[in-house]
Amino acid sequence: MNRLIPRSSAAQPAPPGVMVIFGASGDLAKRKLLPALYNLMTDGLLSDHFRIIAVDRRDRGAEAYREYIDTAAREYIKNGLSAELWQELLQRIHYLSGDFQNADTYTRMSSLLDDIAANHHTGGNCLFYLATPPDTFGEIATQLHAAGLAMEQGDQWRHLVVEKPFGRDLATAKALNKTLQAAFDEDQIYRIDHYLGKETVQNILTYRFANSTVEPIWNHRYIDHMQITVAESIGVESRGGYYDKAGALRDMVPNHLLALLSTVTMEPANSLDGNAVRDEQAKILRAIQPIPPEQVLTQVVRGQYGEGTLANGGTAAAYRDEERVDPNSATETFVAMKVMIDSWRWAGVPFYLRTGKRMPGRYTEIVVQFKEAPNMMFRDALLRGEQVPPNTLVLRIQPNEGIGMSFNAKVPSPIPQISPVEMDFNYSDYFGGGPTTGYETLLYECMNGDPTLFKRADVIESSWELVEPILDVWSALPPRNFPNYTAGSWGPREAEDLIARDGRAWRPCNVCNSGK
Repeated sequence: MNRLIPRSSAAQPAPPGVMVIFGASGDLAKRKLLPALYNLMTDGLLSDHFRIIAVDRRDRGAEAYREYIDTAAREYIKNGLSAELWQELLQRIHYLSGDFQNADTYTRMSSLLDDIAANHHTGGNCLFYLATPPDTFGEIATQLHAAGLAMEQGDQWRHLVVEKPFGRDLATAKALNKTLQAAFDEDQIYRIDHYLGKETVQNILTYRFANSTVEPIWNHRYIDHMQITVAESIGVESRGGYYDKAGALRDMVPNHLLALLSTVTMEPANSLDGNAVRDEQAKILRAIQPIPPEQVLTQVVRGQYGEGTLANGGTAAAYRDEERVDPNSATETFVAMKVMIDSWRWAGVPFYLRTGKRMPGRYTEIVVQFKEAPNMMFRDALLRGEQVPPNTLVLRIQPNEGIGMSFNAKVPSPIPQISPVEMDFNYSDYFGGGPTTGYETLLYECMNGDPTLFKRADVIESSWELVEPILDVWSALPPRNFPNYTAGSWGPREAEDLIARDGRAWRPCNVCNSGK
């Protein structure tokens, strides 16, 4: 029987400070940031001396913004809402109207921060959150520096949070890092990837390094291969303008998928110190074998969805018919790839990554398939040509976070028979299903100055170095068969061929949907 384990109450409220949200009227603020702050307040993890400055181009006052966000963000607060706590959070919001490119905006921001520090005892601490289009990141950071707002004095902290995408390619990523580092010190910059805020991703390190039964077999001697899948059932929705310039490769691989890969394959760090952990993740990314241009078309698959039928029976339009998408677009909405890591631990172990839109379900998981056990002892219990099924470990990131393990057991019968069975751990069964947006932990750690879950400049650049040859080949050889998978399917046939050439197969999709 599952037992509910109380969540720890040892965590202390974050230190006093002001969170300045650039782009405060956008989707990110209403869907994630304000609900995450509310959840932190509910858990007692926000200081009584915490305040918010909402910065946006719209000319309105604080009360008008509070009325807007009250209506806009409510639907994204899950599992009930305390009207009293929500109103308390809203009353902590100040509003600043201004152009992000105008120095006067930052002069007025500096005065407002001084007033808030004097009246609400925030200590001058500041978290600048760039919930804005990526082409504004460098400009905002530069303006903050010019206004003296990046400067830290005494125990005061000033942190800059940057959302993805971190550039469009290696050159633009390097240019952005150079601009950000000219305005803020590297240890002040927090490049955020919300996947790293999910409990299962954080638990990967605990599962691997805090269990003596796991780490000894976490290597090429016992593991046959791994699969990392990030599937989305939605299309591009209202993001067609951005997505048609980015595509699945840029949008997902250098950040989400490689973040998961580096976490599940890194060597143990000497401590949980942020830089110690990120050092090991950076080593893994540098150890990934570059994909030569002549192998891109065999090691990487791209796809674009056409019209199709969804699991709920509805009909989905083709990608090229989506709003703000070029009707002749060659942008990929699906990517699958095979990568190898040049290290002792992972010698000869392939890693298969895939991500796509308009797939039958929404889920993210890491599948660890172990090598087959010798079957000589059980040959009489198996049909001719059969093998003992390999053990499989599944780390579920979303939607039902948890860990599943398949192993072999004897079927009750006078005749020896073997069948795989499932052992399953769900977070909600043991720790409860508290409301979360995936941003709570990240915001809390940023306020506390812990960089472990955030990306360093070298990690960003190493990720783009892996992706760059693929972008170059795809740019030179546009696809001729788009669209090549129907909406509501699991991607193009070439993705199945990619893994089948090695005598392997993607984890069955009916299992994926079951959450087991």
